[in-house]
Amino acid sequence: MWVPINHIDKKGLGLLSLCKHFFQCRTCFAVDFSVKEGNMEIDKAIGESDDRRLKTKYNNAIYVIKRALALYSIEEVAFSFNGGKDSTVLLHLLRAGYFLHKMEQKCSNGGLTSFPIRTIYFENSSAFPEINSFTYDTASSYGLQLDIISSDFKSGLEKLLKANPIRAIFLGVRIGDPTAVGQEQFSPSSPGWPPFMRVNPILDWSYRDVWAFILTCKVQYCSLYDQGYTSIGSIHDTVPNALLSISDSGCKEKFKPAYLLSDGRLERAGRAKKFSPSITAAGNGSGGVESHKSSLLVASAIAVGEEILFGTVEDQLGLSLCRKIHSIGWSVSQTIVVRNDKDSVAEEVERRKSTNDMVFIYGGVGPLHSDVTLAGVAKAFGVRLAPDEEFEEYLRHLISDHCTGDRNEMALLPEGITELLHHEKLAVPLVKCQNVIIFTATNATELDEEWDCLIELTRSSGLLSTMVPYVSKHLQTNLSDVETAQPLSKLCLEFPDLNIGCYRKSRKGPLLISFEGKTQIDSAVESLCKKFHPGTFSEIH
Repeated sequence: MWVPINHIDKKGLGLLSLCKHFFQCRTCFAVDFSVKEGNMEIDKAIGESDDRRLKTKYNNAIYVIKRALALYSIEEVAFSFNGGKDSTVLLHLLRAGYFLHKMEQKCSNGGLTSFPIRTIYFENSSAFPEINSFTYDTASSYGLQLDIISSDFKSGLEKLLKANPIRAIFLGVRIGDPTAVGQEQFSPSSPGWPPFMRVNPILDWSYRDVWAFILTCKVQYCSLYDQGYTSIGSIHDTVPNALLSISDSGCKEKFKPAYLLSDGRLERAGRAKKFSPSITAAGNGSGGVESHKSSLLVASAIAVGEEILFGTVEDQLGLSLCRKIHSIGWSVSQTIVVRNDKDSVAEEVERRKSTNDMVFIYGGVGPLHSDVTLAGVAKAFGVRLAPDEEFEEYLRHLISDHCTGDRNEMALLPEGITELLHHEKLAVPLVKCQNVIIFTATNATELDEEWDCLIELTRSSGLLSTMVPYVSKHLQTNLSDVETAQPLSKLCLEFPDLNIGCYRKSRKGPLLISFEGKTQIDSAVESLCKKFHPGTFSEIH
């Protein structure tokens, strides 16, 4: 069988540019290997590749497969195949993994002429005809023991497991899939489901990894991917990805193949999506000034950095952040600096997230040993850190070849609670975990940019509720503390909604009095001035 490769545009290969040498002087490739030769070709192709990341992903997936085959007999494992690109990758990984597993057991090559792992296909009336055809052709080509189940997944699985001694099922699940939340490479089935072990060899693979494998190993895939489909569901919720559309003067719209999608974050752009309304920090989806004029929203700011506690650097971001929070009408309950320690971060986040409408945290974000903010946030919410494919693609665009390892630590985000806040002016999106927003800024200028983007997103989506902003006035006087103490105490009782503070920049310098609030500031200043002779106080800006 042959698979045509169309629209090979070297400028458009994007995230697959590292594989472009495989297409020079080629317009098609053969994939009709014998079982043994095909298994050897998969391992050989990866071994000869110069893609270090792909090699690491492949080796880790093969390890998971061989581990499962060591834990369970061949009669106790099965493979769920649906004809999509992910399960296609898994099929060939299983072929290679089974071959290598048997070789390690010193079996003779003559005993490796078939693929004995039971393969499950859930046939669906809403499936694309191309998916069905590809599945049956693949089963024929590789001698798969195909169990076709026409009922729904759960009841079909229950019937299958009752009739067979299956204890583990290989799944082509990747982080980012709706079903991936909470799963590890080995994960028991969920409560209420028949008991079996879910084995996920490609759980941490990205869109780029999938296509790098397919193109490097030159394996057959469903023809829909050459027609612009990048993520295939049912015929009712799947269309070609508009980002692959080709301008054509003809009537019929044309699309580039899926592997030319340069940004894996947009893999599911051709799938129907259901959006839920944005939920503001106060739990009201309407947002805006009007709905919260009489409310009091409270935030806290957490700085992560022992260098601040040691006095090595000055925390200028905290000062700037407090001003910004007040500018949208929020009150700041507390600012605190914590050590570069996951438990310290987790303890503070856990305390603040339950008593504040929003928690802003900065510092300690990155790949260094001291960058523990994300791990601390994850622990505070009781979730794990997991690879986020969308965020990883942002990092790949930002740091390119430096992002080659198996686990990009900067792309590990709290699982199941993370929302990426996208803005065209930001190289990477802000990270929001329920009511915790994580800034990556390292100085005041960067914080200004991130905050401005956050406010723009607020205007368009109601992300944060904005209220009447806080305003302030500052007076100075040469009066002593003793002379001003009693009048200021009475003034605080007279204007309880205002924050009236006093401080001196030096012991012998003038007394500075600050008034901060949303209303009545002018009245409070006037009332204080009336208690003393004219000219006793002067306003400073």
